[in-house]
Amino acid sequence: MTQDPRSPESDDPNLDEDVGPPCVMSFNANDPSGAGGLGGDVATISAMGAHALPVVTAVMLRDTAEVFDHSPIDDDAVVEQARGILEDTSILAWKVGFLGSAEGVSAVAEVLSDYPDVPLVSYLGTLSWMEEDALESYLEAWRELVLPQTAVLVGNQATLTNALLPDWEADRPASPREIAVAAAEHGTRFVLVTGVQLPDQFIDNVLASPEGPILGEKFERFDTSFVGAGDTLSAALASMLANGAELHEAVAEALTFLDQSLDAGFRPGMGSVVPDRFFWAQPPEGEEGAEEPGPESQPPSDPRHVH
Repeated sequence: MTQDPRSPESDDPNLDEDVGPPCVMSFNANDPSGAGGLGGDVATISAMGAHALPVVTAVMLRDTAEVFDHSPIDDDAVVEQARGILEDTSILAWKVGFLGSAEGVSAVAEVLSDYPDVPLVSYLGTLSWMEEDALESYLEAWRELVLPQTAVLVGNQATLTNALLPDWEADRPASPREIAVAAAEHGTRFVLVTGVQLPDQFIDNVLASPEGPILGEKFERFDTSFVGAGDTLSAALASMLANGAELHEAVAEALTFLDQSLDAGFRPGMGSVVPDRFFWAQPPEGEEGAEEPGPESQPPSDPRHVH
């Protein structure tokens, strides 16, 4: 791993005392809607006080309503993107999203393996739009190569149940603890399970280990559909870890950030609502269009603690 320029051992006399925000490398697909994928990761990481190093793994063909298809990036090109910047820049966290293909999973996993001390947040979104054979190969490679290196796995309860417990036959999704047990069998210590249905129009989001739930954040269910929520949550979590937060604090901050991003979400097209990751930078109500918005409308000096 390259030397951290902030360390006392660094011998570069040209470095300023303030070297800027911590860097987070994101492996993800390019999403032309800007809702998720690399666009969503870059916006989220920036809003959470870190600097994004985006590596393109695939090109999505989609709008704000659905995914039509995707084109994986050549796995050698993925590796070259990552290694080129890693030889120049120190990172403090990884975010892994959609890697395009089983070959892409293998390529990214090889890069990750060279930096075992950097915490990895992996997000598994719904991939129901993939062809069955390609999906099976992708998940097999993901379980074998990415999960053993993952510090925190993020995903919807139903999605993680299908991916980690494909033979699950109960009439309910697996509990967060049951998902954590399955993930631990592949080497992952923690899972952040979203979308756990509760009575009275609430959902729960639970951080769990094989020993049981660690932290839960309950939110009121929105009466609309969103795209990009999972990428937002996982990128926010990776950013908080890069900023030095303990896991429970990082999860709580990331969930609150997601909730506020969704609450301020907007619909740029005819499909789903997109999270507004810069909700905190908008002018207060009644001041929209003001030529010189007041200081309360400016980005806070430490946006990751605005919540």
